[in-house]
Amino acid sequence: MALLFVRTTIIFITLLFIMRLMGKSQIGEMQPFEFVITLLIADLACIPMADTSIPLLYGIIAVITIFILHQVMWLLNLWFKPMRAVISGKPSVVINKDGIDEYQLKKNNLDVSDLIDSMRGAGYFNLDDVYYGLYESNGSFTALAKPEPASYSIPLTLIDRGKADLKNLARCGFDRDRLRNFLKEQNAKEHQVVVMTVNGEGRVYFQKRGEKYKILNVEVNGQW
Repeated sequence: MALLFVRTTIIFITLLFIMRLMGKSQIGEMQPFEFVITLLIADLACIPMADTSIPLLYGIIAVITIFILHQVMWLLNLWFKPMRAVISGKPSVVINKDGIDEYQLKKNNLDVSDLIDSMRGAGYFNLDDVYYGLYESNGSFTALAKPEPASYSIPLTLIDRGKADLKNLARCGFDRDRLRNFLKEQNAKEHQVVVMTVNGEGRVYFQKRGEKYKILNVEVNGQW
C-alpha cells in the first residue's frame, strides 16, 4: 500500500509539472492534437500506478516523451502555416449571408440541430441573429452578431434537413396539409428544405437547399 501511494504521488507530481509546462490550452479549449496528447498522458500515467511490476521510470519517461512530442507539434503549428491547417484544422463558416452552409455542417459531422444547440449555448436563439457563425478548430462556436436579435420569441424547428418534426408542427398549429400548402407556395418539397423554424409571433426562417434563406410570416397558435 505504501509503495502504491508513493508511486501515485510521484506520477501525480510529474503530470502536474508536465501539464503546467504545456500551457493553459491544456486546461481550456484544446486543439485536436492537444486533446489526443492529454488522453495519451492519462492512459500512460495509469499503467505504472496500477501495476507495481512495471518500473516507475517507464511511466515517467513515457509522459516526458509525450511532452516532447507536444512541443514539436506546437512548434510546427507555430512556424509552418500549411502544417497548422493539417495539425489543428481550420475554422468552418457554417452560417453566412445566405444562411446555413449545409456542406460545412456535413464536413464537420454536424446537423442543423447541433448548430441550433451551439447557437443557444452562445446566446443566440434565432438563426438570423448573426451575420456569420463559425466552428473554430477547437470545436467552439463563435459568431459575428447582429446589433439586435431578430425576435424575442423562441423558435421551434419544424423541418431539419428535409425531415419534419411532427411534435413541433402540432405545437404551433401546423398539420401535414398546411405544411404541404406552405411548401407549395415556396416552390419546395419537404426533402429540399435545409431548415424551417417558426416562433410564437409567426416569424418563419425558411431555407431551401441551394437558395438564400427567407423570412416569412404565418399564423400560429402561440402556445409555447
